Amino acid sequence: MEEDGEEDYMSDLFIKQDVRPGLPMMRRMKETIQKEEKQKEANEKNRQKSIKEEEKERRDLVLKSALGTENKGFALLQKMGYKSGQALGKSGEGIVEPIPLNIKTGRSGLGHEELKKRKAEEKLENYRQKLHMKKQANEQAADQFRIRFKNKQEERKMEGDLRKSQRACQQLDMQKVRPVFLGVGRKATNKGIDVPKETWFWLEPEEEEKDEEDEEDECTSSDISVSEKLHILTAYLREEHFYCIWCGTTYEDSEDLSSNCPGDSAADHD
Repeated sequence: MEEDGEEDYMSDLFIKQDVRPGLPMMRRMKETIQKEEKQKEANEKNRQKSIKEEEKERRDLVLKSALGTENKGFALLQKMGYKSGQALGKSGEGIVEPIPLNIKTGRSGLGHEELKKRKAEEKLENYRQKLHMKKQANEQAADQFRIRFKNKQEERKMEGDLRKSQRACQQLDMQKVRPVFLGVGRKATNKGIDVPKETWFWLEPEEEEKDEEDEEDECTSSDISVSEKLHILTAYLREEHFYCIWCGTTYEDSEDLSSNCPGDSAADHD
């Protein structure tokens, strides 16, 4: 016969026990946490409240309760016909609830919150201004890039028109028939000219050797811009050969040119 204090290892109670590894440790940890929570609740109940906490509780309790007849201000209102829950004013357009009490609990001076709010708004406004200035700078840079790109395209177009005019001028000058006087009553013709009116009127071969005089002429012609050269050469072709590079046509005379050609610039032919 086994004693009551000893466990029967063959009984169902012992067999149904959970013997997984680590389970006793988890059970002890759970019990420890529960003890700590109970001790914390007991300490919270036994803790003596501070003066500020007691004042706050009393203040909240008073603010939540309605005014009674013992309040002198409320008693005066009742004598003037005021009833509880009624709006103030002769026609009832005033407030119903009392003005809320704003308790200052911090140690900062009066106006500190407004100052913080104003500084935050100024900081936000400065940030917005920086974003706006950055956006304007990006837009200005993009506009400048578009203008430079457009000017570069127009300059390339002018250079192409100038080369076209130089090529046409060289061909027309070399084909032009000039009268040559041999004496009294004697006249002959000479076809073409060998030297342009200006050095830059014709296209020069890239591999041709240049002497000092040619270099001086080139320096002089480089002082003239591409647009000025194109304007001068266009006027020369129209006056001397009645030719328009944009029309690609040689007219019979100046009257035919002025009546049938839109103008002396690329814009007039667009």
